[in-house]
Amino acid sequence: MNKPNVIALDGPAASGKSSVGLKLANKLEYKFLDTGMMYRAVAWAALNQGLDFENEMEIGELAQRIDIDITSPSVEDGRMNDVFVDKVDVSWKIKDPEVNQIVSQISKYKKVRQAMTENQRKIGKNGNIVMAGRDIGTVVMPNADLKIFLEASPRERAIRRYNEELNRGKSVDLDQVIQNIEMRDKIDSSRKIAPLIPAEDALII
Repeated sequence: MNKPNVIALDGPAASGKSSVGLKLANKLEYKFLDTGMMYRAVAWAALNQGLDFENEMEIGELAQRIDIDITSPSVEDGRMNDVFVDKVDVSWKIKDPEVNQIVSQISKYKKVRQAMTENQRKIGKNGNIVMAGRDIGTVVMPNADLKIFLEASPRERAIRRYNEELNRGKSVDLDQVIQNIEMRDKIDSSRKIAPLIPAEDALII
């Protein structure tokens, strides 16, 4: 059987998309792209520049203006990719709790999604890639050869995120992480543009 040229891997926050996607890509000797990093990069840039993340026009213009570059990891510190915003390494900064709290909000904005989707399609059109996100199978690459949707309970996903933060030396509260996960689920699944839903032909795991 021929290997799928493009694999879309979707699911809610902390469902394991990055871990599973990277292992799958390595197994197939494919490229791996966690598209959520792009939205996190925009969120970090907004915070770094002191912008009002509730100002849709301002954040949309930011997304169209900044240069986001995602490459293979250059440091063995647990990162899956190097992420640069205007040549600044933000690989771990985009995982900060402050970014977690606003990334779903800014991901709702039309201009932000248009800018990120355009970049993602340019990367995906070359094939031999596993693309992880929330709308890969439904919007970004609707003709992907294989679509997978990962699911896990909010508590299980919160525990994964909680342990990740502890391993980075961060002080976090599990109950707060659970609340943040549930809030992100609500925002992601209810947004008008590219909501978090499985593609009709996705394999749900």
